[in-house]
Amino acid sequence: MPSTELKALIINCTLKKSPDTSNTDALINEVIKHFDKEGVSSEIIRLADYNVAHAMVIDAGEGDEWPKIYEKLLDADILIIGTPIWMGEKSSYATKVIERIYAGSSETNEKGQYIYYNRIGGAIVTGNEDGAKDSAKSILYALSHMGFIVPPNADTYWVGPAGPGPSFIEADGNQNDFTMQHAKIMAYNLIHFARNFKMHPIPAEGNLIE
Repeated sequence: MPSTELKALIINCTLKKSPDTSNTDALINEVIKHFDKEGVSSEIIRLADYNVAHAMVIDAGEGDEWPKIYEKLLDADILIIGTPIWMGEKSSYATKVIERIYAGSSETNEKGQYIYYNRIGGAIVTGNEDGAKDSAKSILYALSHMGFIVPPNADTYWVGPAGPGPSFIEADGNQNDFTMQHAKIMAYNLIHFARNFKMHPIPAEGNLIE
């Protein structure tokens, strides 16, 4: 019987390298608080800290650090993509992550199913203007299309008033009832689905790749 211990990988697609303060990191950590309570181990990767090539392959060759991230992804039960909003859209790093994940989507597991089957996907979005729902739906559709399972309410976001203004940390976004409620709902839905599909994976009959 599979272990019920869960691992979550969160890829922060901020444009800022560590140790610069990231508003997206701050909201990610609100979700991780709930993972910690439920014994889910979490790892945050900030894509800006890695040399990840623009490519549609799993390994783009010398210097490309995506393969080490890809291995962590395959070891995780839950994948969350976190992104800031720029010009009403998810960040360019979020697009790059989705492209690199997509490059591996035709690979298969030991049952002959697409490689990302039985993994659970979610999205976290921060910004100080419109674009949160559009960014989340783009991420969640992409994950679902590639084989990830997307539960209900699998995203949380925070945005301020339209136009320039304070971002999540400066505006005390962690005091926003809607955002914090959805951070909790998201976390528990991801955990529930991950536990369920780890113990009862999608059967191979009818969805083998030939």
